Amino acid sequence: MAGSKLDLIDRQILAELQADGRMTNVELAKRVGISAPPCLRRVRTLEEAGYIKGYHANIDAREMGFEVQVFAMVRLHSQAEGDLSAFEARCRAWPLVRECHMLNGEIDFILKCVAPDLSTFQSFLTGDLLKAENVASVKTSLVIRGAKDEPGVPFEVLEERLNRNA
Repeated sequence: MAGSKLDLIDRQILAELQADGRMTNVELAKRVGISAPPCLRRVRTLEEAGYIKGYHANIDAREMGFEVQVFAMVRLHSQAEGDLSAFEARCRAWPLVRECHMLNGEIDFILKCVAPDLSTFQSFLTGDLLKAENVASVKTSLVIRGAKDEPGVPFEVLEERLNRNA
């Protein structure tokens, strides 16, 4: 289990930064019970090791005028690795696609898309996604409302599991 490679303080640092990535190193050190210099060294080590992939603000899409959120379920004609990689690269290039996940089963990919309005999404759907090479079919579901949008991982579940296995 990858999370078990980290000690308790590293996991606490990650949990605190996940909850508030803007806090100062001094505040972070205080919250995890160590002094600031070793805390900063630990954060840098966690960044270099890839546990921390970056820092960003959580922007409210609707407040910015992106009123439409759609999940698009995509089936491809071919699942050869080159074709899968090509589709993923295409998804990374489309600004309306905010997440792209390859799935197991009948659907090859699920895309989370945002758009300012339905006509913008429809133009993307008919002009780009459906015309993309290797796309066999696309089914879409419009999000009515979201009940939970929690980033990151549930550290409490990891700690519970580690304590059970200790």
